[in-house]
Amino acid sequence: MQLFLVHHAEAVGPDVDPQRPLSSAGHVHAETLALSARDAGVRPDVIWHSGKLRARQTAEAFWRACNPFASLKMVRGLRPEDSAVWIRDLLLVEEQDVLLVGHMPSLPSLLELLTGESTFPSHGLVWLAREEGARFVERWRWPDVQR
Repeated sequence: MQLFLVHHAEAVGPDVDPQRPLSSAGHVHAETLALSARDAGVRPDVIWHSGKLRARQTAEAFWRACNPFASLKMVRGLRPEDSAVWIRDLLLVEEQDVLLVGHMPSLPSLLELLTGESTFPSHGLVWLAREEGARFVERWRWPDVQR
């Protein structure tokens, strides 16, 4: 099972729009990151997002670029304040390749639960592969920040 963790692209501030859609730069960044992921071989079977507009818009960019046949849906447990344990438990029984779009600080917490590493690239992607049991190993990240 392949797992792709994505931090939503840049959103406008709540003072501009309380729903916090992606900014113009955020739209461009989401499309660019999705195309880079596609070129690296990212092809999820399912795409999960938190339901927040900025996460959904980022997820849609990946859906268009990586696999428009993937199911795209909102999943409980991906909001910024949610416990990473909820999603980890869902992932441990998942057999399909999953791309999930979430938020800080839950993404670094989820990454730490899965790999022991908590450094997560802002508005970036971390590609993990599940090995035996609950063990995940990192395959690729963008941008490749120092850990």
